[in-house]
Amino acid sequence: MFVSYKWLQEYVDLTGVTAKELADRITKSGIEVESVEVLNKGAKGVVIGHVVERDQHPNADKLSKCLVDVGEGEPVQIICGAPNVAKGQKVAVAKVGAVLPGNFKIKRAKLRGEESNGMICSLQELGIEPKLVPKEYADGIFVFPSDAPVGADALELLHLDDEVLELGLTPNRADCLSMIGVAYEVAAILGRSVKLPERGVHENHEDVHHYISVRVDAQEDNPLYAGRIVKNVKIGPSPLWMQARLMAAGIRPHNNVVDITNYILLEYGQPLHAFDYDRLGSKEIVVRRAKAGETMVTLDDVKRTLTDDHLVITNGSEPVALAGVMGGANSEVQNNTKTVFIESAYFTSPIIRQAVKDHGLRSEASTRFEKGIDPARTKEALDRAAALMAEYAGGEVVGGVVEANTWQPKEVTVTITLDRINQVLGTAITKEEVAHILTNLQFAFTEDNQTFTVTVPSRRRDIAIEEDIIEEVARLYGYDNLPATLPVAEATPGKLTAYQAKRRKVRRYLEDAGLFQAITYSLTNEAKATMFALEAAAPIRLALPMSEERSVLRQSLVPHLLEAASYNRARQVENVSLYEIGSVYLTNSESELPNEKERLAGVMTGAWHVHLWQGEKKAVDFYVIKGILDGLFALLGLENHIEYKQTKREHLHPGRTAEILLNGKTVGFVGQLHPIVQKDFDLKETYVFELALSDVLHVEVEEIRYTAIPRFPSIIRDIALVVDEQTVAGEVQKAIIAAGGQLLKDVAIFDVYKGDRLPEGKKSIAFSLRYFDPERTLTDEEVTAVHEQVIKAVEQQFGATLRG
Repeated sequence: MFVSYKWLQEYVDLTGVTAKELADRITKSGIEVESVEVLNKGAKGVVIGHVVERDQHPNADKLSKCLVDVGEGEPVQIICGAPNVAKGQKVAVAKVGAVLPGNFKIKRAKLRGEESNGMICSLQELGIEPKLVPKEYADGIFVFPSDAPVGADALELLHLDDEVLELGLTPNRADCLSMIGVAYEVAAILGRSVKLPERGVHENHEDVHHYISVRVDAQEDNPLYAGRIVKNVKIGPSPLWMQARLMAAGIRPHNNVVDITNYILLEYGQPLHAFDYDRLGSKEIVVRRAKAGETMVTLDDVKRTLTDDHLVITNGSEPVALAGVMGGANSEVQNNTKTVFIESAYFTSPIIRQAVKDHGLRSEASTRFEKGIDPARTKEALDRAAALMAEYAGGEVVGGVVEANTWQPKEVTVTITLDRINQVLGTAITKEEVAHILTNLQFAFTEDNQTFTVTVPSRRRDIAIEEDIIEEVARLYGYDNLPATLPVAEATPGKLTAYQAKRRKVRRYLEDAGLFQAITYSLTNEAKATMFALEAAAPIRLALPMSEERSVLRQSLVPHLLEAASYNRARQVENVSLYEIGSVYLTNSESELPNEKERLAGVMTGAWHVHLWQGEKKAVDFYVIKGILDGLFALLGLENHIEYKQTKREHLHPGRTAEILLNGKTVGFVGQLHPIVQKDFDLKETYVFELALSDVLHVEVEEIRYTAIPRFPSIIRDIALVVDEQTVAGEVQKAIIAAGGQLLKDVAIFDVYKGDRLPEGKKSIAFSLRYFDPERTLTDEEVTAVHEQVIKAVEQQFGATLRG
């Protein structure tokens, strides 16, 4: 809601309170003021000028040479490029030395050889948004009314010497979607009274019932419908002050009749609609649900197909408006309109919300109906609009109001004790202070033995229970004045769960290792949804996707990380290392809700280490990314539970891919992208991994136990075993560890050889074995005995032979 500071002064005395101070006090009382905008945006030196003469520029077809009286003696010559400038107009003139928004300073200049002493301004050049400028002035200068005084401050006449407060309203404060509602709020904050606008209507001696009748068939949707006839109106521009207030509130002016309905919407929060009476096509108004398949053309010239979920205003046979949302083109007020039927109604929120949703037509009017208006103001707003049309459109108000009214006002009363207020707020507020606050809010109440019985005004639909009254007392007493108290209860300090702590460890480790965290979409397309998935599952498609590229829930994090790597590479970021912790979505059938499982994935491409000064550069390879995972598993205490097995997976390189097993169960994979996939993503050699993080972090591991550094020397024996080329080195290593018993403390592979010196189909794997006993020094005989057991075991299991 945009609130003009100067306009607000008409309802509440703001003496001694600046716009910024008022914004601060409103915010502290519970409604956030998001900004305070100065409308002139720093402009100055702009006056009203009278175009005395206008001639064609001798050297330019699209320029005019104007002689303009700016109220300073002799007229000055100004060159103007506006197509609508003409003799006799009153226009905004930025004199030499003036400043326009954006700190644009006006200087004396020559344009195509002719001197120009100032600038004739459009509204856009004075800082008004183009979408708010009246259509007739959208491509040219603004023309002031003929009675505008020459030399007067143009910014003041346009009400640009004003400030606008933007209120960020929560859904419960629909009462502040009007100037009067904001006035009640401000008056309560400042402890001042509210001056309501005069709405006296001078009626003629005719009877409105001779002109039109009203019948409401859908009474649940429309409990109150009222209307007035204003005849002999003259369509033209609305007063300049009204146009300025509409533009300040974000509404474009149209003509006096339409502008008055919009003005009342802002003033009272009551949406109105003006019909051209002569174009209605009948003398009756019938409000009903639309028929399924019924059509109408709305004011935006769009043909709408209606359903029986929509409420329409009809002339008895065909719709003339989509109730509370938009009028029909067949009854629009036009330049030749003579008689106007003004509609003021109370439509219930659900019926309007449904129409807005179905037709995508949210407007200032529908917003207020959706959040709920005050039915008590419906006829007040109607009278005020009729009075304004009589004054500013030269109309004649026909006597009486035509209405259909089944609305039954429900008085809301809330009873609360002073003790209850103080108990909740932790205060010692007196009953006099509470009474003062309720009086400022203009809530009727009685007090008996410190018990308040409050009658809630209909404008405050958000007040219904004790806690609502407590909130009102708290915010007007001042949140800053509430004492800070600790809760009286047994409290357990918050902490991370074991799972959360481990996940945080994982993040820190990966970032320390040089990977950057990425957060990608949970939605992808059908082709990428199942790529790299650890588990087979049915794709889950959205019922109403944003686009086909975001139509299916992902089953792997890797595809989007590859997109991120590709995006970076396309922007000359060659070295990319990313990880993501996020959810994938798995289900067995479309009828089941998906299971959400947490995954950890990473992608690395380019150089792993670059030190240009020392000439060092190490490219990412399989063992770099596997080494990072090894470090992660060691951090989590899982190094003895993890196993890598060579495997083949779709989309990954057939010879450089391994599955990761945790206690024999597959929990992930690591490997190089298949060259075809790399090409599809426009990447160079790229490595990826993905882990079922929830499975990894939920594993119970033994606590770390520390042992003393051995005091006795160890003995190292190296062996080179010749085995079949297909033999997996890890399997051989397991056999060595099993056969080595307690004396064998460490086994490491340090060489693999294939070549001419070995028989075809054979390879040599070299192991370094370290033996020691923490309690004594081992003898050669003891180590030899165990070492021979190791050699015998690998000979029997793998047919291995020692390489000479």
